[in-house]
Amino acid sequence: MHQFTYTDAARKLQDRFDTRNLADAELAVIVHDELSEPDKGFISTAEMFWLASVDHHGSPTVSYKGGAPGFVKILNDRTLLFPNYDGNGMYYSMGNIATTSNIGMLFMAFDRPARLRVQGKATLTDDKALVSKFPGAQFAIQVHITALITNCPRYIPRMQRMEPSRYIPDPVTGEQHIPGWKRIDAIQGVLPKRDQNKADTVGGLITMDQWGGMVADGNPLA
Repeated sequence: MHQFTYTDAARKLQDRFDTRNLADAELAVIVHDELSEPDKGFISTAEMFWLASVDHHGSPTVSYKGGAPGFVKILNDRTLLFPNYDGNGMYYSMGNIATTSNIGMLFMAFDRPARLRVQGKATLTDDKALVSKFPGAQFAIQVHITALITNCPRYIPRMQRMEPSRYIPDPVTGEQHIPGWKRIDAIQGVLPKRDQNKADTVGGLITMDQWGGMVADGNPLA
């Protein structure tokens, strides 16, 4: 049985807008605790999702996670696995997971459009058998699903996919291109040792303003 319940505040809003019976019916129709075949098909082709997590104070954050199609692995009907690739070094979401474990995952497809929400308990893992599924990953995150919600596509804009990110790790070697922000002159002294002195190999140092301009122009090297 899925672990999905309504708060008292949600119930009051349901009563206010006459949706209590609808909300109760939806628990049986769109909320479930095991991956359906359509769920698996959706996730196995996903190139992105949004990850929600909370810290020990209950303060939330949402971060974007992307990779090659199928970068979120399905271990069984109630367990997902995804990688942690090199990022900005904050480990904000990962720290939240290690602290509270409660997460939400929102999968979106803009070409269809479609969406799927996943709620679960997540743990960080260094298990080599699991991490090795993702060349270039620092570690992996295992998610025990507590609820899945199939949402209608209303309000999702229909957009055309252009090209994948150039920063996705090589599927064999795990190697990655150096992102533009690691070329910013002001942060060279605080980069991890593995990233120091690499700017010269991709065009040299740039200023924060130059990088900001690259982002604003949609430069793929940003």
